[in-house]
Amino acid sequence: MRDTNQTIIRFNYDKNLSNDDFVISNSNKHICEFLDMWPKWEKNFINIIGEKLSGKTHLTNIFIKKNKGIRIEAKSLNNNHLKKIKSHENIILENLTSDIDEKLLYSFLNLIDQDNKYIIITSYIPIVYIDFKLNDLKSRTKNFLLLNIEKPDDELVFAIILKNLSDRQILLDKKLINYIIKRIDRSYSKIHEFIYKIDQLSLKKRKSIDLNIIKEVLGE
Repeated sequence: MRDTNQTIIRFNYDKNLSNDDFVISNSNKHICEFLDMWPKWEKNFINIIGEKLSGKTHLTNIFIKKNKGIRIEAKSLNNNHLKKIKSHENIILENLTSDIDEKLLYSFLNLIDQDNKYIIITSYIPIVYIDFKLNDLKSRTKNFLLLNIEKPDDELVFAIILKNLSDRQILLDKKLINYIIKRIDRSYSKIHEFIYKIDQLSLKKRKSIDLNIIKEVLGE
């Protein structure tokens, strides 16, 4: 017989990057609303900034599925992409860092600008803060509209925990999730790391995740 005083969250769906799988909260709502306004943007050059695992790829995946385009990993950018982007109106360049051919990137951005295309670049820090050596490229980065993914609020932390537990097919009392939310570091990567650690500790102890396991990982 089910205990009605205890809410159990059951997870039975696969990991994916669909629109339905993405949780909108105050941390990312402004970016979702902006992307939905395409093509009525004030600028064609957009930089989405967020720490690791903050949802940058998820946001751009939703955008590109809706509006079509090409996705390129910054570390893989090469001369062939200068030809490939000719047939696309929207270009996503993901995970940009200073470790890139600056002349190639400058030519890439110029071509997009000349053809009046749209580009979204994702990065951990604002593109204007990346330590590029090429002055022309530095000047070009000033043309980007910056959109920052904020630290996760309670709603988003709850959703991230649910998603991570879901991927592991783990059941957890809602009260325990709320306990975690009140004490966990408000960092996307730290939240994912925490879920990984409680899962590993649970497997090591050969017992379900409970308050003692949660406290041990939290260092309480």
